[in-house]
Amino acid sequence: MESKSTEIAKAAIKLAVSTRQEEKILVKEFEKQNIKSTAVDIGGDLINSIPTIIERALVASKKTGIIKEEHVYEGAVAGATKDAISQVDSKAMGLNFGGKIGIARFGEHIVVCLFISIGLLHLNDLAIGVGHRSIPPLD
Repeated sequence: MESKSTEIAKAAIKLAVSTRQEEKILVKEFEKQNIKSTAVDIGGDLINSIPTIIERALVASKKTGIIKEEHVYEGAVAGATKDAISQVDSKAMGLNFGGKIGIARFGEHIVVCLFISIGLLHLNDLAIGVGHRSIPPLD
């Protein structure tokens, strides 16, 4: 059996690449496995959107009960999101993008996945980034 962090990463990736209909089904399936999860749409100019991407990940995580509104949890989500952004920023620098953030958590593992389509004239490029953090389990 693979490690829990790997399984949680797979859950976050599935959410990030899913349609809205698929997302709802996945969230329910993950819930049965005690995996808390959510996803949120993002887009814009990458450089100017970085604070918004982190904010959307934080709001979605708190709203769905993935994390508590406490410094250590918020820092973990912000850090994992920043890691995911850093993995795609070289491809998307200065360009517009649209995509989705998938977030999944089980116990002490939280993973943020960023899946984006990068607009370049009539051609689109794709990029994916994943960030992981270990945090205290929720009560």
